[in-house]
Amino acid sequence: MLPGLLVKLRPTTPWRVAPESGARERSGSVYHSDNLFSAITLAMKQLGLLEDWLTAAVAESPAVRFSSCYPFLEETLYIVPPRNLWPPPPSSRVRWKGARFVPVPVVETLVKDPEARIREDEGWVVDAESECLLRPPRSGKTQGPFRIGLRRSVAVDRLTGTPADPVITACLEFAPDAGLWFAAAFANEEARQRWSAPLQAALRLLADSGFGGERSRGWGRSDAPLFTEGLFPDLLMSPPNVAPQAVEPTEPSAEAPPPAPVETAYWLLSLFSPSSSDSVDWNRGAYSVLEREGRTESPQRHGERKRSLRMVGEGSVLLAAAPPVGSAPDVAPEGFPHPVYRAGFALAIPIMWRASA
Repeated sequence: MLPGLLVKLRPTTPWRVAPESGARERSGSVYHSDNLFSAITLAMKQLGLLEDWLTAAVAESPAVRFSSCYPFLEETLYIVPPRNLWPPPPSSRVRWKGARFVPVPVVETLVKDPEARIREDEGWVVDAESECLLRPPRSGKTQGPFRIGLRRSVAVDRLTGTPADPVITACLEFAPDAGLWFAAAFANEEARQRWSAPLQAALRLLADSGFGGERSRGWGRSDAPLFTEGLFPDLLMSPPNVAPQAVEPTEPSAEAPPPAPVETAYWLLSLFSPSSSDSVDWNRGAYSVLEREGRTESPQRHGERKRSLRMVGEGSVLLAAAPPVGSAPDVAPEGFPHPVYRAGFALAIPIMWRASA
């Protein structure tokens, strides 16, 4: 258990979350942990804490690790489920594989009992806009946490009054009582005491100034964040007991084959860039890989393209000899005057992995 913080962001304007393709007319639905780290780092610079923050946060054992940002609706938190447990077996009623985000209590049930089944007769539906697994409200109208909107803008020449071609930009438009949440875990109690208050101050600053793209248009803003302190991962769910159990030896039976051994795996809530000390078994597990790019936000050579980096995606389940740590590689362009870090520290929950018999 680590000291933790659960943060809810309640948007008041559209948010621009760029998709992996970077296309303006499309939108992503996950504000990734590396982008969140970058936004917080820029806020720490405005607060005069940049050097101390980088010393603590870009270390072999970082003071704080962040999950990516996922949607919530009212009191329900949604998350990308473990890839080895989702989707469930095909159903004639619910298209499970269409759900990218699943309520945390549903995931908790599956994590604690991989053999559990979701009842199809409980009225589950998959919202096409947000890709969230929802229970329809009593009114019968299904509404997800957000929808993808298209905003059109046109530049006009001040001298001639001639408009340029319109530019269409996709954005996330949030429902009332909906927004994005993320979790932060501190390395220890000392790190929590040092960085909890500055972190909350940085997030309040970002709520006013904006997250993501198109901030100059007023996008990416939110009401004052809501903070819940506690222990990670208990802030979300209590992890299953994955310690090996002592059992009495029994005689093998031809009718009942011995159960497959249970191992500890690590379910990623963040992007992950492995360090040289991480001992991940890449031949097993269930994981996906993303190509991460972007542009610099610096007074020096602003807007230059960062070096691309392959990272393990959220929802991946890794088998490793020890909890994965990760790293923050320098992705600055060639000859850039200072480092540009892409945070790939792992925020993971241990779960059971049942090996094949």
